[in-house]
Amino acid sequence: MNAYEARPNRLPWPPMIYVFAIVLAALLSWTVPLPWIPRPLSDILFAVGIVMIAGVVAIDVSAMRTLHRARTTIMPHRGSEHLVSSGPFSFSRNPIYLANTMLTFGIGLIAGSVWFLLLGLTAAFATQKLAIEREEKHLEARFGKKYRDYRKKVRRWI
Repeated sequence: MNAYEARPNRLPWPPMIYVFAIVLAALLSWTVPLPWIPRPLSDILFAVGIVMIAGVVAIDVSAMRTLHRARTTIMPHRGSEHLVSSGPFSFSRNPIYLANTMLTFGIGLIAGSVWFLLLGLTAAFATQKLAIEREEKHLEARFGKKYRDYRKKVRRWI
């Protein structure tokens, strides 16, 4: 068994990246506030942020239940026992990371802070480089053609 078959990463990068991005965005919003869009558009963006966070909850709960039913890990640094392609995994290969990014954006829209939007994009890029690309190698090593066929049908993010 090669390293990619065993597990994709040694550390659970995605939760660490997104928590860091949210904390840093909050600190920057407080210490170095950037201009925000005035009313009434800011009120609309606030509502969009609320809807985004509701979407985050729906995607996360659905993804976690789907992984649990498939009897495979949710932890991003552990090896997958089964390839999951149903539920939210039928429209995104990474629905939980998508939801984490949406959460960061949603907080930014609610707080009226550009920092959350900038750091949300940065966190998504870092997650792709530090976790997703390694997870994809892990899944291909574990599941071969089955994963390659899934990858052709379902996009990485959305």
